[in-house]
Amino acid sequence: MVAEMKAHAYEALGNWFELLNDDCDYAAWEAFLLRLLAPYSFREGIDVGCGNGYFTRAFEKNGYQMTGYDISLPMLNRAKELSAKERLKSEYVLCDLLSLKVKRRVDFALAINDCINYIPASKVKTAFKRVAGALKKGGVFLFDVSSPYKLIEKVPGVSFDDREEITYLSSNTWKGDRVEMEITLFLRKEDNSYARADETQVQYIHEEEFLLSALDEAGFTSLSVTGHLGEPKEGADRLVFLAQRR
Repeated sequence: MVAEMKAHAYEALGNWFELLNDDCDYAAWEAFLLRLLAPYSFREGIDVGCGNGYFTRAFEKNGYQMTGYDISLPMLNRAKELSAKERLKSEYVLCDLLSLKVKRRVDFALAINDCINYIPASKVKTAFKRVAGALKKGGVFLFDVSSPYKLIEKVPGVSFDDREEITYLSSNTWKGDRVEMEITLFLRKEDNSYARADETQVQYIHEEEFLLSALDEAGFTSLSVTGHLGEPKEGADRLVFLAQRR
């Protein structure tokens, strides 16, 4: 997530983001990412745009020392709560990717579930340079983006998710280099009435070749690009990049 978004970003969604994504098969997603890093003898990583911290927690449970970073305070508060419930020790830091600073360089960085889509094209190289600066030489950057196919062909229109405790509505409009999302939430209160909350989000469309060029300019060598869970890239909803700091 980027500098234009303030610490109250995802103010309404912050407590619900992970729940509303529970149909994504987190277990398979986690296993896929862990397999990509399995060939390396890494111990410490960062999770940029960590949201509610699912992958931060998952990697810690698999033996890695993790720190999660996000621009959204509500997201981080929920991440801390979920980690505490599982008695995990991951740290969480309020930080924009474009001003990312770490205490010490680490072995790898994650940016999973659309983090890079929140960065406009003009600032992607800066973001990648920040990640490079956080990594040891030979360190790995593992990230994904929602593909142009998904954002242009599938996301525009109206989407919704209706549950007992929350109803999510999103009106999504494709506008050239981005998709603008007007989101309305109805949150159930203790007296069974509902509180309404509204948010606007923007996801930017990034082509594979553009991202590969930005990685190269930021000091990375691309190792692989696949579709989600290793599926073919053509027609994939998500593209997964693995790159190594030179």
